[in-house]
Amino acid sequence: MNDNLIHTLQLRLRKFARERDWEQFHSPKNLAMALTVEAAELLEIFQWLSPEDSANLTQKQQKQASEELADVLLYLCRLADVLDIDLAGAAEEKLQLNAAKYPADEVRGSSAKRSLLQDQD
Repeated sequence: MNDNLIHTLQLRLRKFARERDWEQFHSPKNLAMALTVEAAELLEIFQWLSPEDSANLTQKQQKQASEELADVLLYLCRLADVLDIDLAGAAEEKLQLNAAKYPADEVRGSSAKRSLLQDQD
């Protein structure tokens, strides 16, 4: 996702909240809690599915996942806006940190945490 799209979403969400006088409710704590609730609603779609079924959602499940992912994204963008965090910049920095922490030639094919891999040396 590019930075312009994130910024545009943030501006639209800020306007949406302002028009409804909801900014008073958009504390970082409340937004983080709402984000977690939406992520849990996404998780609920997959809760009792087998790994195979989770990779082959029905049309209804696909629609539900789409809506919940959108909710997660919107709350994430709103929270970053309220906290004045450059979300695209933070994501780029985190990708770079992860690339350094998990060199492909050392971790390829392993889901173990880096600390566990180091303990095996």
